Formats: sequence, structure tokens, C-alpha cells
Amino acid sequence: MRRTALAGLLLLVPLAACSGDGDDGEQTLTVLAAASLTETFTELAATFEDEHPGVEVELVFGSSTTLAEQAADGAPGRVLATADEVSMGVADDAGVLATAPEPFVGNTLTVVTPPDNPAGITSLDDLDAPGVDYVVCASTAPCGAAAEELLDSAGIEAPPASEEVDVKAVLARVVQGEADAGLVYRTDAVAAGDDVAEVAIPDADDVTTTYVVAPLSGAAGASADLAAEFVALVRSEEARAVFTRAGFGEVASP
Repeated sequence: MRRTALAGLLLLVPLAACSGDGDDGEQTLTVLAAASLTETFTELAATFEDEHPGVEVELVFGSSTTLAEQAADGAPGRVLATADEVSMGVADDAGVLATAPEPFVGNTLTVVTPPDNPAGITSLDDLDAPGVDYVVCASTAPCGAAAEELLDSAGIEAPPASEEVDVKAVLARVVQGEADAGLVYRTDAVAAGDDVAEVAIPDADDVTTTYVVAPLSGAAGASADLAAEFVALVRSEEARAVFTRAGFGEVASP
């Protein structure tokens, strides 16, 4: 079964073709998901398609805030998964959620550098060193809000060299050697493998983000059922194993 992963910053009109029945009778389930879920949701989408013959899962990844705003503006997705509850609140406040959002995993930040670590970064404090160029997510994205909180608590005063649209964009800047370091989720460091070196942050667990998922309203009949079943898969023990391998943690206690 063919499955498509799309960038999150898409016009709403092209997205309109991503839901409903195809000419060959197949159904497409469009899932809007935080960029940091790219690897895990791609695996879960394959599982879902195997369990639902005739269904194609179309994944749209991007900044949680951007995707939530698109959903609030009527983008015809069927499921929304964000990297924090604040972003999901944008869609909730707009009345486009079919049910209350539910938490499913947690994540923490880490520092990554190019494999040879040219700036010699060994701790979060080194981001304050003269000449060090580090990058973060924009503060409107969950990864940016978390980075801002972590940097403030550590007393880092040097501003980032740039603020990227989402965590995958931050990771790309580091992998391409365009930054000395970047603040990304632990899971992104795991996914990057040997393309980066990781500098662990001892107090990273003090800033944990909780991912939430919900079906979007507007679907009916079989489409609504598929959305609910995908949400159930995301919150299942089977998915838990996928998330754990990717480096995700438990949902933080309130």
C-alpha cells in the first residue's frame, strides 16, 4: 500500500484532496502530526494499513502549532497529534475536535552537534561560549517553548543563531554543518544516529513535553471510525513499544 508523508506547511486546497474515497474505492485517512513523530507515525501508519486493507494513511508532518491552526481553519485532516497540549488547545478552542485529546507519550530535549563537534560543546553551558552558533525551534512551536524554558532555567544568555519552524529543521541545520549545535528532542537525536553527536542535558527531565492526539470533527461513518481506530492504535501497547524504541518516555505526571 502506498503511503505519502507531506510537509506540514501546505495550502489547505491541496489538502482537500487527501481525505475521502478515491476513484478506485480506497479510503484515505489524513493524519496531521508533529514533525518529531515522523519516524514513529510512519511505522504506525504502515501497521494501520496492513490491518485495514483498502485504506491509505496520508501523513502530514510539521510544526504542531501550524498544523493545529490549519485544522482550526478547516484543513480536512481526520486525526491531529501535537507535541504539547497548548497547540492542541488551538484546535480544541476552534471546536474542531471530535473527542477530548488524550496523552500518549512524553519527550525531552537534548543538545546535538555535528559528529566532529567542532565547537567542543560538552554541556548546555557551552552554548553561552563566544562564537558558538546554536539553533532552536521558533518559540511558537512546542520544541521552541521547551527550549526557551530550558535555556532560561540554565541561565543561557547568548541568543540562538536562528529559530527554525520545527524540530526537524533544527536537526537539518546541524546535520548539514550550518550550526555548531541545536536543541532537539531526544527522539530526533536517536533518529539521526551517526549524523550527529549528542550532548546529554542532566536536568532535561525537568522540561518534559506531553504529546496528545485526537480525532478531528467533520468525519462521519467509516471515516470517523477509522480516525478513532488510528487514535486507539497510537495509544496502544503495540505503539508504546514503537515509541520506546524511538526514545520517547512516559507522559509526565501532573
